[in-house]
Formats: sequence, C-alpha cells, structure tokens
Amino acid sequence: MLRRRQRAEEETAPVVVRGESPAQARRTGPWDAADDYPEAERVDLGGLRLPVGPGFEIQLSMAGDQVDGVIVLVEESALQVNAFAAPKRSGIWDEVRAELAREVVAAGGSAEDRDGPFGPEVAAEVPTQGQGQAQGRQPVRYVGVDGPRWFLRAVISGRAAVDPEAARVLEDVVRGIVVVRGDEPMPPREAIQLRLPTEARQAMEEQQGARQEDLRPFERGPEISEIR
Repeated sequence: MLRRRQRAEEETAPVVVRGESPAQARRTGPWDAADDYPEAERVDLGGLRLPVGPGFEIQLSMAGDQVDGVIVLVEESALQVNAFAAPKRSGIWDEVRAELAREVVAAGGSAEDRDGPFGPEVAAEVPTQGQGQAQGRQPVRYVGVDGPRWFLRAVISGRAAVDPEAARVLEDVVRGIVVVRGDEPMPPREAIQLRLPTEARQAMEEQQGARQEDLRPFERGPEISEIR
C-alpha cells in the first residue's frame, strides 16, 4: 500500500504546499487544511470544508446532537462523505476497502475493486427492498482517500454510480473538500468531529428562542437540512 502511494506521488507534479516537502505535495484534492488549496465557495462544517455549487442540496446526518456525516444531493445523484482519523505513517483504505466488499457480499450484494479517479475503489451492487416491492440491487461506488493522519470515505449512489457525466460533478466535490484533522491525538478510524455551519447554528438558536416565545415557527432554508 505504501509503495502504491509513493508511485502515485512520484507521477504527480509537485506544487508548493505549506508544511510539506515537494515529494509529499498533492496537485489535486481532497486537501488537507495545511495545503495551499485553491479558493472556492465552501461550507465550513468544522472537520470538513465542503464545496457547494448551483443546484446542490446538503443534508447533515445526525447521531443524537452530533453531526456524523454529510450528504450532497445533485439531481438524481447522491454523495455521502465521512472523515476519520488515520495512522500517521500509513493509510487505511486498503483495509477498509476489503471490509466494505466483504460486508456487501455478506448482505447479498456484489463488489469488486476497480481503478477510479482517486485510485482503487469498490464498485458494488447493494441489496435494496422498497415497501411492497421485491428485493433489488442498487449500484454504489465506494471511494477512499488516505490523507496525512486522516481518511476520507465517499459513497456515490444514484445516477452518478453508473453515468460518468453525472459522476464528474460529485467527483469534483470530493476533489474540492478540505479536511481539518486538527492536532489532537485520535485513535485510527475515530470520526473527525463535524459541526453545523455558523448560519445553521444561529438559525437553530433563533428557532428555539422563537418557540420559547411562542412565535411563528422557524422555516429552515433550502441549502442545508438534517437527517437522523
């Protein structure tokens, strides 16, 4: 795995990156917070800075009061993103990829390794069953990127899982992500903490205040929603 990452870095032209030697520099994202990454419109979610574009709907997956993931919806496609801590000197995608494939097959689906724009990925068909319908299969792509002390997992589903043109939109989202790992010690695979954007937190506080004062219920904006 380490040799594979070294080859990929050797084939990539180095750029100037804050705090990294040229051999470690990356020419494309997802980016580390210490990188000299290009400016773009991004939503600040704490551990992730997520690029946004026209027609995007962003949903925050909640576990209790904590944000544990992000879902980007674009037309008939979806991108789910999670970030985790990883060892300092090695990545975990090879291991995670094998585990994902075993889980999909054990659940009655199919999975195989393929080369994608970010390196090896899992092309899978996962079992689905709608209400009153026979069980079927849904195509899904599992993408992983090993960064400096972090690991980013992206799940592409819907039309983008099979249509390269639709996939490019979501792949560009992955390329534009900035991971804010932080310096605190974290065990491998622990989720990097996310938070609601400032505007959403303020809106929720206003909503709570309005309820306490028995005012008109707050109407959430269209850009960001929560799912639990």
